[in-house]
Amino acid sequence: MPGGYDTDIVTRLETNLDDLSPEIAGAVMERLFAAGALDVFFTAVHMKKNRPGVMLTVLCEEGRAESLADIIFTETSAFGLRMEKIARLKLARRFVTVTTQFGDVVVKLGLKGSEVLQAAPEFESCKAASAKSGQPLRKVYEAATHAYAEGKIVAEPTETPQYSRTNHAKEAL
Repeated sequence: MPGGYDTDIVTRLETNLDDLSPEIAGAVMERLFAAGALDVFFTAVHMKKNRPGVMLTVLCEEGRAESLADIIFTETSAFGLRMEKIARLKLARRFVTVTTQFGDVVVKLGLKGSEVLQAAPEFESCKAASAKSGQPLRKVYEAATHAYAEGKIVAEPTETPQYSRTNHAKEAL
């Protein structure tokens, strides 16, 4: 751990696409996350022949690269992929539960050693508290941020959030 950071090695898959419909791009993203991608994102690029396009980037564990490449080749118009191993510096993650006037909310902590550098309410937890309380999501998010800052922790740190993830979110950079 250089300087107290967590580190790992991941594989980055990239391809540029100039003829993929946005609906298909969204579906591909969902399939890639479901198949174990750590992160998937699109970046606007300007390609040859003055065509606007997107660069599809996928981060994954090395052992998943081939199966994710198969999805990219079968679900997109890609004819090739760039692939490289990259090192990441990461904050260690812990989850605490804070109490707010809208209900309990999970907050993700980013730590360097034992020092908390980041504290962010978890979206799914805020969304559930918003639905249950009838309050705007933004207010729940702000309340959770303030509750953590004020030390209103009701559940001690854990390695994983104490709620059911219903989306494809991954702990990734």
